[in-house]
Amino acid sequence: MTGEVQDDRTEPRLDQLLDELQARLDLARDARDRVRSLLEAVLAVGRDLELGQVLRHIVESAVVLVDARYGALGVVSESQRLSQFITVGIDDADVAAIGPLPQGHGILGELIRHPDPLRLPELAAHPASYGFPRNHPPMQSFLGVPIRVRGEVFGNLYLTEKQGAGEFDAEDESVLSTLAVAAGVAIDNARLYREARQRERWLTASAEIINGLLSGSPEAEVLHLLVDRAREVADADLAVIALPLGAAGELVVELAVGEGADAHHGLVLPAEGSFVGAALRSGQPIISPDVNKDPRITAGPLRWEGIGPAVAVRMGTDKGGVRGVLMLARIVGGAEFTPEDSVPLLGFAGQAALGLELSERRRDAEQITLLEDRDRIARDLHDLAIQRLFATGMTLQSAERFIEHPEAVERVQRAVDDLDATVKIIRSTIFGLRARDAGPSGHGLRARVVDTVERAVPVLGFTPGLRMEGLLDTEVPPEPRESLLAVLSEALSNTARHARATAVEVTVSASRTNVTLSVVDDGVGIPDGVPRSGLANLAERAKQCGGTFAVTPGLSGGTRLVWQVPLKRI
Repeated sequence: MTGEVQDDRTEPRLDQLLDELQARLDLARDARDRVRSLLEAVLAVGRDLELGQVLRHIVESAVVLVDARYGALGVVSESQRLSQFITVGIDDADVAAIGPLPQGHGILGELIRHPDPLRLPELAAHPASYGFPRNHPPMQSFLGVPIRVRGEVFGNLYLTEKQGAGEFDAEDESVLSTLAVAAGVAIDNARLYREARQRERWLTASAEIINGLLSGSPEAEVLHLLVDRAREVADADLAVIALPLGAAGELVVELAVGEGADAHHGLVLPAEGSFVGAALRSGQPIISPDVNKDPRITAGPLRWEGIGPAVAVRMGTDKGGVRGVLMLARIVGGAEFTPEDSVPLLGFAGQAALGLELSERRRDAEQITLLEDRDRIARDLHDLAIQRLFATGMTLQSAERFIEHPEAVERVQRAVDDLDATVKIIRSTIFGLRARDAGPSGHGLRARVVDTVERAVPVLGFTPGLRMEGLLDTEVPPEPRESLLAVLSEALSNTARHARATAVEVTVSASRTNVTLSVVDDGVGIPDGVPRSGLANLAERAKQCGGTFAVTPGLSGGTRLVWQVPLKRI
């Protein structure tokens, strides 16, 4: 009897011990499974090297580890705002219905201001709670932990709506904090990988730009390539190149490509009060989280609609000076540019500026070589070809007296005339070679006189002789220069219409005091009684410039026109 009673009393105690043991085994199994899940999550977030994929895996792993319905990872920018916000548990339609992504206010901002784990049973009860925007799903329980990379806060993990329980517990916080440590390491690796890839892409783009410049591609084409590559490598939506405009401290937007480019192209902006001007003045990259609210932008028309983060760097070299400013921008909601982004961009801009300088010097060297070659050809034509033609012509003329046949004499005279005409053509070509260059002097008085004479060739039927003396391009001011060209054009036109000439000699000379135009033809001269209205216009031009105008018979017939004005009055 006693033994049976004793057995009845020990059975409940044994069942209780078995239940307690089973509970502890279940807890150990749960802990083991959770540790395994945590290890798998750590491996998962560290497996990828692309930063975007790493961030998404972190959120997805966090949601699974703590049984949360919603999860998000907010990347904190230099301006202590959320520059990126990656969500899990809310589909794209709901995200679109909610509206713009959060910037870091309310509870999200609380974790930015105080980067320590935060666990709440009821979101709305916290003093920093702002409430939710329209169409936002309801949320009550909350757990947030910061993610640090090399001691600096990179962002925060936000988890809401604990499933199967009213709130998150201390174990959830511990697991999530452990995941955040592993996430910091994974993010650091991904950032290092991205920076290496970015440097490689910038170097490739720089090599492409310099190769294009040094291979002789047009500068406008290379500038297009420059902004395209910069926009592509930096994942920007707008790229702008602004070039200095004269000595007034202004910049002109030479090229704009991408979002809202039409609002920027061709703008003339002051260095003071513009974003590109700020980069030009500082010499260092300048970054703006939102150019619409940047206090440095006070001038110019409204042009930033839809544009948010921006960065601008000066294009220049230590010895070559400033070539311009390169600006990149992203649309509203895009990731902010960081100092790490600006370092390779600054190197790229410097390489591009160096390429532009080398290309310019190469073009200058080619131009000098071309001009030297033209001078050499002109000297050879003058010293060799013309002299031989003169000698041949004089030999033929001296041989005429030994020729008895009239037809042979006539042929020799025609040959001499042809040689004279050839000499005149060569002389005109010589002046053309010396006057026509691609620089500013190509538009000087010498070049324009040659052009005026050449335009008269079709109506005259022959090429006039041309001689130019003195510093015509530097000593003759604009007013007498334009009048001289008009007088020359009118004189050649009159000769073609009335003189019936077979030769015309044009001489333009400049001294320290005067510029003189002489046009001599071998035509019929000016009969008495013929109206001279055209000549009166030429005389009036000379009078306006304080000069003189005279028309006299030539020494061997024809007409000699001399138009002279002083230079000292200009």
